[in-house]
Amino acid sequence: MLDLLVHHATLPDGRTDMSVAVQDGRITEVACGLQAPAAETVDAQGLLLSPPFVDAHFHMDAMLSYGLPRVNASGTLLEGIALWGELKPQLTFDALVERALTYCDWAVARGMLAIRSHVDVCDPRLLAVQALLEVKRRVAPYLDLQLVAFPQDGALRDPQALENLQRALAMGVDVVGGIPHFERTMEQGAQSVRLLCELAAAQGKLVDLHCDESDDPLSRHIETLAFETQRLGLQGRVTGSHCTSMHSMDNYYVSKLLPLVAEAGVSVVANPLINITLQGRHDSYPKRRGLTRVPELLAAGVNVAFGHDCVMDPWYSLGSADMLEVASMGLHVAQMTSQAAMRQCFDAVTTSPARILHLEGYGLEPGCHADFVLLQAHDPVEALRLRATRLQVFRRGKRVAQSPAATATLHLPGRANTVSWMHSSR
Repeated sequence: MLDLLVHHATLPDGRTDMSVAVQDGRITEVACGLQAPAAETVDAQGLLLSPPFVDAHFHMDAMLSYGLPRVNASGTLLEGIALWGELKPQLTFDALVERALTYCDWAVARGMLAIRSHVDVCDPRLLAVQALLEVKRRVAPYLDLQLVAFPQDGALRDPQALENLQRALAMGVDVVGGIPHFERTMEQGAQSVRLLCELAAAQGKLVDLHCDESDDPLSRHIETLAFETQRLGLQGRVTGSHCTSMHSMDNYYVSKLLPLVAEAGVSVVANPLINITLQGRHDSYPKRRGLTRVPELLAAGVNVAFGHDCVMDPWYSLGSADMLEVASMGLHVAQMTSQAAMRQCFDAVTTSPARILHLEGYGLEPGCHADFVLLQAHDPVEALRLRATRLQVFRRGKRVAQSPAATATLHLPGRANTVSWMHSSR
């Protein structure tokens, strides 16, 4: 007998009336109209069954700290960094753990079962590292938490950062991080990229650098990152996050840059909610959007994902762990409104970030982990339009969250009693 059988499901690739069989936490079969005895059955009623949402870029040590010790008055990236510096001495282990666990609860309820979180290593206590390693241990049964050793104050600008970063890696942090555009000079930024990539290559680690989170079109550390990836044989293991300066770069230079990024196998993570909020702050009108060139990167063959980045922290006062909100903002800002492009936006919060995190067993194929989300939508585009309710969330074949369907009761003469916002022609 199967542990679980989901039937009458629509899959993101467009297949309909599909059944998904689960045994011992893994998908054993995906077929149309499968019939088999099971301990539990779920009738998807034609709705969308998706692999879980994945956030490839987040800061779990800072989230839910909005207003501590004060609010970012200018709304800029640099004031946010300064404010975080004021807050760090006030952090406690217990508060960091509790806020992170709360956010993980939100994530699971939203069908997000994997997060890559950067954690600041420029505190010699490494308090946030200790706290998030404890959180990673505690949430492991229901959420994959991957940690990046992030020298927020600059790997070279902060004299202790490189030593702290290596201590964090020795403690069990997974990924080498950096912020080359925050170094004192462009030259030191390029030097930090080289040193951090060499460190990752020597230890067999993945790399994820905050790269060119700036409106300055001359901030070109993504080019150096692509070069070092090629030189050190790190193809497929490196990510450039933000890359917002690309929005402002000369078109001719970008025509050279994109093939270099693609050839190196460097992935890019855009963070639509934060990039559209923080960038262009020094512009009058017209104001730059700041989001990197997502459609052009995709057309060049680059793997592009969307990240949430911040939730209620020194940089961003909003957010609720909803990756469909993130994808919706990316869709609008990048003007990705064709059917194919909207599906790419859905991929940017599911399959694309899963590749960046190197998640084992991710997907809806036999042999994959039985991790999936039943959405109150008929296809990925409708899921984006509605920011669809996560009706049921499964981890290793066990239900870990569920929500009632989103409906409203009407009291209108001659009209239906309820409305669900799904298109009636579906």
